[in-house]
Amino acid sequence: MIQHLLKEVLDIFYPRCCPVCQKILKDQNRMICPDCEKNLQPIRHPRCYCCGKPLESGEYCRDCSSHRHHFEQGRGIFVYDDKMRRSITRYKYYGCREYGDFYARAMYLYGKNELAHWKPDLIVPVPIHKTKLRMRGFNQAAYLAERLSQYTGIPAETELVEKVRKTKSQKKLNAIQRRKNLEAAFRVKGHLRGRTVLVVDDVYTTGSTVDAMAVCLKKNGAGNVYFLTVCTGRR
Repeated sequence: MIQHLLKEVLDIFYPRCCPVCQKILKDQNRMICPDCEKNLQPIRHPRCYCCGKPLESGEYCRDCSSHRHHFEQGRGIFVYDDKMRRSITRYKYYGCREYGDFYARAMYLYGKNELAHWKPDLIVPVPIHKTKLRMRGFNQAAYLAERLSQYTGIPAETELVEKVRKTKSQKKLNAIQRRKNLEAAFRVKGHLRGRTVLVVDDVYTTGSTVDAMAVCLKKNGAGNVYFLTVCTGRR
């Protein structure tokens, strides 16, 4: 009863907004407004067999055809277009943490088939460096991992991997520079003894971050490594 009353009060003073268009939700029990729910569609086939990027034809995107990844397979749920870029930015940098509830729900609903096929033993978020964590106040990937764990029942190990080296922003680097930038950036605390790991992050672009995570995890005993993200870039 107390929690219900508290939620009603919070809905009045801090109403939930649509994570896509940012308009206040008329129905505060919804995670997304009806218009955006109708227009926002997950990436469907054809998509890259390895990383899940949308394709016009074929089985693999240009990147996966030319570069061998260290992870087994993965996918992003939505295309990283202008709408989702603004949404992710608000989530990461402007305190709209509740957007993560919608993202995790979408990852669960649209990633069910992959999760059933991959059978991960644990969920591991991509960590951020402690200086960035202090500035941002939370790790957006860890929040997604915790929420996805609640939906799936798969345990989330948010402290298993730490980022031990402060790196440059990946945004303005090319694929080769991104891979170089992340060398020896992550450290695993403990041995994974052949367990299958699902890496979770907000956006997949070139795969350099997930590759660096996969290398680190496999060096510490992980078996297969898969990934699931909210969005993926077209190129």
